[in-house]
Amino acid sequence: MSDWLAQLADPDLEGLGALGLYALVFGIVFAETGTLIGFWLPGSSVLFTAGLVAGRDDSPVSVWVLMIGVTLAAIAGDTVGYWTGRRFGRPWVVRRAGKAAKHLPKAEAFYERYGWFAVVACRYIPWLRAFTPIIAGTAAMPYAKFASANVVGALSWGALLVLAGYGAHSLPWIRPVAYTIAGTAILFSIVAPVVHAVRRRRARGRS
Repeated sequence: MSDWLAQLADPDLEGLGALGLYALVFGIVFAETGTLIGFWLPGSSVLFTAGLVAGRDDSPVSVWVLMIGVTLAAIAGDTVGYWTGRRFGRPWVVRRAGKAAKHLPKAEAFYERYGWFAVVACRYIPWLRAFTPIIAGTAAMPYAKFASANVVGALSWGALLVLAGYGAHSLPWIRPVAYTIAGTAILFSIVAPVVHAVRRRRARGRS
């Protein structure tokens, strides 16, 4: 697992410099939930990689700036998604999403089933990250309830993955735990859509 994640974490991110890396990471995190075109972005692996870069000796990247910035970007992205859905409604979302609108019914079913927890859990699944906050808005979920789930999700996904990357590089004694956390999050973000696609294809075959 550790070798696989080490290869996945692109060391070229360090070549961006501190400001460039901050801008890239925060931009990706925001775009994944604040815009309808960011559902395909590899947020989980980027966060872990950024943490690895921050953990290197003499790195100009601060893990604290990363964790705080990622948390704020994640909260801001979900907030924009929520108010977009609440202000413009589902028909507007469908029109603006284009081909990505095919994911909307799946995200709606996930939200209807899990409610508050869906806003937290969606952080770990790429296409859910893009649509669940919007759906919470179109469903008029009370904002205080949404905001609490938003903060919990941002911390448990964004800040935690950055910290896992940092710990995996700079703290050998927690390295196995850090790689396990990151590996689980990244694998889940890859496997969950594949499993859903397989189930959908089987359901079509039975119909």
